[in-house]
Amino acid sequence: MAVSEVSLKLLIDTKNEKLLFAEASKDFIDFLFNLLSLPMGQVVRLLRKKDMVGCLPNLYKSIENLNETYIQPNASKDVLLKPKAAIPASVFPLLLTDVASTTTKVYICSYYHCSKKYGSNDPNNICPSCNNCTSTEVMFVDSQGVNKGETSGDGGGHVKGVVTYMVMDDLVVTPMSTISSISLLNKFNIQDVGALQEKNVTMGMDEGLQLLKESLQSKSVLTNTFLKTCSDAESEVRCYLIGAYDVELRRTPWTVDTGQ
Repeated sequence: MAVSEVSLKLLIDTKNEKLLFAEASKDFIDFLFNLLSLPMGQVVRLLRKKDMVGCLPNLYKSIENLNETYIQPNASKDVLLKPKAAIPASVFPLLLTDVASTTTKVYICSYYHCSKKYGSNDPNNICPSCNNCTSTEVMFVDSQGVNKGETSGDGGGHVKGVVTYMVMDDLVVTPMSTISSISLLNKFNIQDVGALQEKNVTMGMDEGLQLLKESLQSKSVLTNTFLKTCSDAESEVRCYLIGAYDVELRRTPWTVDTGQ
C-alpha cells in the first residue's frame, strides 16, 4: 500500500529569512522523480483548479468542450484528457490520488499447438499464424522491476533508502553528507550557525499538488509549498520564517483617509 504522507526536514536561515535545503528520505525523492512520468494532460487535469499559468488549461478545456461529432470514430477524448501514467501509482508514493496508472497486459494465441505464439496487447486480435484470437493473458515482467508490488525499502521506487538526500529550494537533488552540508553553508555565507533552525513538515496530497504547480513556475519550490502562506491580495502582510515556530503573519495597521 502506497504511503499517503511523506515527512521531511527543512533547514532555515532565520536571519536572512531563507530556506537553505531540505533533508529528505527515499519516499520524497521517489515522489519528485515520479513527477517526470506524469503525462502532460494529467498534469493539466490536476492543476487546472489551482490557477495554472499558461495556455494549456485553455487547450484542455477546448478538447473537453469539443463535440464528439468532430472526433475520429476510433479515437477517444479520454486519451488526451485522462492519460495514464506509465508507472503504477500503487507502487510509488505519488500522493496524487487522481492519477491513473496503466499496467501492461500481453495476450498470446489461444490455440495450444500454435507454432508461433504471437503476442498482442489486444485480446481480440487474430494470430497471423493460426487465425485464432490472442485471448490468453500471460504475465508481463517489467524490465525495471516496478511491477513487483514493492512499495517501500530498497526494492521499489527509483532511489535506494540507505542514505538521506538533500533537496534544494529549486529541486536540485543530491545524496546528503557532512561535507556537502558544510560546503553548502559556506556557499550561502552562513556566519551565525545559531540562526539556523530546523522545521519538520509533512507532505500530503494538497502539498503534493502545490509542489507540482510550483515546480512549473518557480525557482523557490519548497519555500512556496511549505513556508509561504501569504496571499497576494494581502499586500500589508509579511511572512517571517522562524525556524522553531510556524510562519507568523504580522499585519501593519491600516490608515484610513476619511477626507476630513
